Amino acid sequence: MSDPRITSSIFTRGAVDLSTLRGPAPASTRPGTPPQSGPSNGAPGTPTPGGDIVDVTEATIQSDVLERSMAVPVVVFFGAAGFPESDEFAPVLERMNAEDAGTWVLARVDVQESPRIAQMFRVQGIPMVYAVVGGQPVDAFSGVVPEAQLRQWIQAVLKAGGVAVAEPEDPRLDEADDALMSGDLDAAEQAYRKILADAPADAAATAGLAQVGVARRVAGADPAAALAAAESAPDDVAAQLLAADIEVLSGLAEQAYARLVGLVRRTAGEDREMVRQHLVSLFSIAGPDDPAVASARRALASALF
Repeated sequence: MSDPRITSSIFTRGAVDLSTLRGPAPASTRPGTPPQSGPSNGAPGTPTPGGDIVDVTEATIQSDVLERSMAVPVVVFFGAAGFPESDEFAPVLERMNAEDAGTWVLARVDVQESPRIAQMFRVQGIPMVYAVVGGQPVDAFSGVVPEAQLRQWIQAVLKAGGVAVAEPEDPRLDEADDALMSGDLDAAEQAYRKILADAPADAAATAGLAQVGVARRVAGADPAAALAAAESAPDDVAAQLLAADIEVLSGLAEQAYARLVGLVRRTAGEDREMVRQHLVSLFSIAGPDDPAVASARRALASALF
């Protein structure tokens, strides 16, 4: 997990010792008792219906944060009434907590009312947000971050807590796919590259960009003639690559993979590397979990080594 602000987490430096905050919890705040959320005071905001939000004090931190984090991730928000960034950011966290409906707890700490908790967490500025999973802190960040980055951070917290997380749909991906389907390859490529600039590991955008490449390469080609040319010239690299592209677009991906693995075996040097890269780009269209891709990757490794 990484800090949305791309700074090193203070947890990795051993800065927080939660054991000093442990203490007997009042009966009303022991695990299994519904959390009691107080009225809005500007730092912790007004609880959002459907969320799981608690206002934490020294008396309740063991039950509300440490013990609850053994069952569900806890996000600890440090803020204070009257501080603009704190007042702005608290409602965002509360809304996301409501949207996630019980998959994580938002524990709010007013640094003015509970300065010792803030001191133990080494809070130097507000707002500040911590994640606690399994009784241990796992990450933190300070200041206000964009909602998209906050959502990614919360998803990472949930994954660290063993919570199954559905990846959110990116509306930009829909726009890119629409451009690809309509044949506007320039717009599709630009859209996919923009997504990859923000998220280099995005498999859907990678696959889309690879499809743009295939569509460009087969543009204007006669499929039947291209396949016939490849059949008559098995060692013609250009002809084989075009035939493989056509096969992928025709739903014959396994046949295309086998064609190029065979070509890897028969070529050397720059030609071999060109064929390998082409084949790998075709793999990205189907994705790494496709059984045909897994089989073809093994065949490719055998051909190369």
